[in-house]
Amino acid sequence: MPRIKVKRTSTVTDMTAMCDVASLLLTFFILTATARQPEPLAVSTPSSTYEFKVPVENNATLTIGQGKVFFEVAGTKVRARTLELMSEQYKLKFSPVQVQRFTGIGSFGVPVQSLGQLIDMNGGDRMKPGVQPGIPADSTDNQLNDWVLNARKATKEINNEDMRISIKGDAKEEYPVVKKIIDILQKQSVNKFLLVTNSESKPK
Repeated sequence: MPRIKVKRTSTVTDMTAMCDVASLLLTFFILTATARQPEPLAVSTPSSTYEFKVPVENNATLTIGQGKVFFEVAGTKVRARTLELMSEQYKLKFSPVQVQRFTGIGSFGVPVQSLGQLIDMNGGDRMKPGVQPGIPADSTDNQLNDWVLNARKATKEINNEDMRISIKGDAKEEYPVVKKIIDILQKQSVNKFLLVTNSESKPK
């Protein structure tokens, strides 16, 4: 009996559709991703095995290092409202362009009187050493207390949520500086806050 020959077909797979899907996914992730803001004060945080992500919304971060304190509050609307409250308190005026640019700035550390000059700088100049001396937190000029208080008001007003506070301190920072920040928070009855650390593998 003669053997039946099966017609061979090509094993080449058309990958055009897969390439289209991959391109669409890549475009989606690029457009929806949030760019990480550069930090003017680089700190080396201590390590910890505790796993809890810093909230993306309704959160303010206090960065401590080299005896300086920097402040950042999440959310463009909250940032704009916080700046408005600070300008009213300190009798300062910021243009609409400056307010818009401020909403795109992450962590900053200058006296509020010099904030307008910082906003007008380009991103590269803001990151230069010595440009940002830190936010005053002394007993005679405690602007950090006002920033935290007004940010809490703005968060409650806009998002109707209580603002969390995260402290990101350098592992080699002196304890008195950290204690001064904690004292400021406790004066506002803020007794719960997050300490930002590096992730460390759990012991087996």
